[in-house]
This record gives sequence, structure tokens and C-alpha cells, in this order.
Amino acid sequence: MLGKDLLIAIFIVVIWGVNFVAIAWGLEGMPPLLMGGLRFLLVASVGALFFKRPNTPFIWWVAYAVPISFLQFAFLFSAMAYGMPAGLASLALQAQALFTMIFAMFFLKESIKNYQVWAFFIAAFGLTFIALSKDDHSITALGFGLTMAGAASWALGNISARSISNRGFNSNVNLVVWSAWVPPIPFFIGSYLIEGPEQIITSLSGFSWVSFGALLYLAVGATITGYGLWSYLLTRYPAGQIAPLSLGVPVVGLSSAALMLGESITPMQWLGIILVLFGLLLNTFGGRFRRKVAVSV
Repeated sequence: MLGKDLLIAIFIVVIWGVNFVAIAWGLEGMPPLLMGGLRFLLVASVGALFFKRPNTPFIWWVAYAVPISFLQFAFLFSAMAYGMPAGLASLALQAQALFTMIFAMFFLKESIKNYQVWAFFIAAFGLTFIALSKDDHSITALGFGLTMAGAASWALGNISARSISNRGFNSNVNLVVWSAWVPPIPFFIGSYLIEGPEQIITSLSGFSWVSFGALLYLAVGATITGYGLWSYLLTRYPAGQIAPLSLGVPVVGLSSAALMLGESITPMQWLGIILVLFGLLLNTFGGRFRRKVAVSV
């Protein structure tokens, strides 16, 4: 990878890692569903100025946006509002890779390799350590459960993206941006019904620069800029070379949460983190290692 593109890759990982701190700051002034609606409204209105409308049929916009944009972030934002620390959320959400593997087996009839089964159980064991850990910044059962629901929703979005590609359409940043017109509708309806008009009015009337900065970061930084640059890298290098870079996101997420939010990590949580990262690495590189062993033998 060229030096310039390597710097871009590092920049993306940092943007996506710090994204969880921005979510935590945003939730201080906005309820989760309202924040989700405002985020994607900003993504759609700004992104549509820079990215052309995809040739994907609208029904597939909905099939993609509902799980990966609405459900994922409705669960994630709610999880962080109800007791999931930002740093651990950045790691636990990576369970989407394991959920994607399982859903691909059921919905796309893809086979699962032995090393992927091992990766699943190792990472699941690590998540169990994290879920059962207790300290001053303890996660709640509700927060952890909602984060796992967010990871599963992300995985369903990945299945939709693969289905879109299998039908000859592009599931790139253009789809991410234009399908962002879909999630504000269920977000705002959910916010009105669950969070209530009084909380919505209070949040909007007391809208601060911190809230605006968090929304701007989530929409323009993490979504438009992050996915735009990610799409650029995927056009220049093999997906197998680019995809593993996302494993750096929880490293940045954990570090930035510790530095900016004062979150601490217990020894039990560290053990869980190591197991999860090992499981993700095995899932990503296990096939490559297996092929090298086969060739050497």
C-alpha cells in the first residue's frame, strides 16, 4: 500500500474509533432515537450534494438502511444511553463479523470453515467475560444486550449489501448516503412515541455546540468522510487487504474512551478484549494461514 493510502487508512480507523466518544458526548444533550434521526437526516442532506444517486432500486435502499442504519444505531445509541461504556461498545460491536458469518450460512447458503467456528466460540467466550465484568464503569445487562442487537443488525445489513451486489447493483458509499433518507422516518416516529414530545422539545430548545459538534462528527466525519475514503481504498486494493484494517477501530475506541471519557478497564475485561480480538483475527486471517500451511506441506 502506498504511503499516502496507508495514512488515509489510519485516518479512517481513528475517525471510526473516536466516533464512539462523539456518540457519548451527543447523548449528553439528546435522547438516542432523536439523535439517530438527526444524524441520518444530516448525512442524507449533506451527502446528496457530493455523491450521485445509486442505480439500486428503492426497495433495496430500504432493505439495506433499515437494519444497518436504523436498527444498528437505534440499538447502539440506546445501549450507550443505558449503561454501555463507549470503549467496550466499540469492541463488542465488532461481533457483527461473527453474526455476519452465521447469517450468511442461513440466508446466502455460504459454508463455514472450521477455523471460523473456533473464531466464533473464542470471541463469544471473550464477550461473556466482558458481559460478566463489574467495576465502577460497569456495563449493564441491558446495555450489553442492546449492543449485541446492534451488532446483529449490522450483520443483517451486510447480508443485504451482499444480496444487492449479487443482483448487479453497487452497495458503495453512494448507497450509504442516499439510503440515509430512509432511517430518519422510523427514528423520529420512535422518538415521538418512546422518548415523547416533551423530551424532544427540551433537547432541541437547549441544543448546544457540543450536540451540534457530535452530530457533525457522526454525519460528516464518521459516515460521509469515513465511508467515502473507505470506498476509495476498496477501488485501489483487494478487499482482503482493506477489510482487516477495521480491527484497529476498537483499539482506538478503547484508547480514546479512556483518554477523553475517563473509562477504565478491569483485568477481567482485558481478558475478554484479548479473546474477542483473537477471535476476530482468526476469523479474518485463518483462511490465509491455512492456505500457507497447505502450500508448505
